[in-house]
Amino acid sequence: MKYTIFGESHGPAIGVVLEGVPAGLELDLEAVSFDLARRAPGKSALSTARKEGDEPHILSGVFEGKTTGAPLCAVIQNTDTRSGDYERTKDLARPGHADYAAHVRYEGFNDYRGGGHFSGRLTAPLVFAGAVAKQVLAKRGVAVAAHISSVYGIGDDPLEDLDALLAAQRKDFPVLNDQAGQRMQEAILEAKRDLDSVGGAIECGVFGLPAGLGGPDFGRNAEGVFSQYLFAVPAVKAVAFGAGVAFGLMRGSEANDPLYVDGDGSVKAEQNCAGGINGGITNGMPVTFEVTMRPTPSIARPQFTVDMAKNANAVLELQGRHDPCVVHRAVPVIEAAAALAACELMGI
Repeated sequence: MKYTIFGESHGPAIGVVLEGVPAGLELDLEAVSFDLARRAPGKSALSTARKEGDEPHILSGVFEGKTTGAPLCAVIQNTDTRSGDYERTKDLARPGHADYAAHVRYEGFNDYRGGGHFSGRLTAPLVFAGAVAKQVLAKRGVAVAAHISSVYGIGDDPLEDLDALLAAQRKDFPVLNDQAGQRMQEAILEAKRDLDSVGGAIECGVFGLPAGLGGPDFGRNAEGVFSQYLFAVPAVKAVAFGAGVAFGLMRGSEANDPLYVDGDGSVKAEQNCAGGINGGITNGMPVTFEVTMRPTPSIARPQFTVDMAKNANAVLELQGRHDPCVVHRAVPVIEAAAALAACELMGI
């Protein structure tokens, strides 16, 4: 399945066209709405005050509750925009944002309001597409789930199994260890009081992928396929599979995953440092990875920047509504990207 996201943060609507959806899938719209609600803004002091219902309106690709095989198009209305917040600073490139790069790439014609097409607002249609992908994968015995693994250096318990992750999905703050989660929330609120923001990381698992998917070369490598989807998510700046950067602290005897044949004749590994992938090919273990997300660039502190209209140095003092941390809202977004990547690996 291939997806195309359209719209801007402060335009009338945002949406997605998802091509290649198998025909005959009975679409569970409650499951779609559940994932969209997990990502939605305006639910607590941890998030932006912008409130959006994020109710998807399906324009095509579904008839009598089942997918038709035609392109699936869904639109989500923008109902709580305050574009005036950006008029005063429209020529001032926000440090950390795509403002300057987009200004150069699109010769100044890009929509600057709220980041336009580069806004985290555009992850709502991505979550819609991923929720559909999850349902396609479920028919093949594959599940995707994630949790917050850290915020500002405060770590959650490591991923262990799918059931624990599914339980975390039901929480307002999706962690495995609620005490760690409370400390994370305190760090977010402290940064907010300081007119600042914090980053963190999300750990995700894809369970049930068969061994043998992918390949060693460019374009087929399983880690590369996942990474391509994950780096399309705003604020993602690093992706690490399995033990990730911890490999640099290990010996081979620690890093290798001993193999064995279980009772039903399947080959399994005693541990999963490789994250379910060897040589660019899935090995039958859960595919696990961690993505690191940068702190929200939009902060209210004065920052040095440039005036793009005058090509001169300037100081930026932002107004508006912004997340002090995007990590907790990004958990279903990372799941969505992973589900779409898994579909590509499986040839769906």
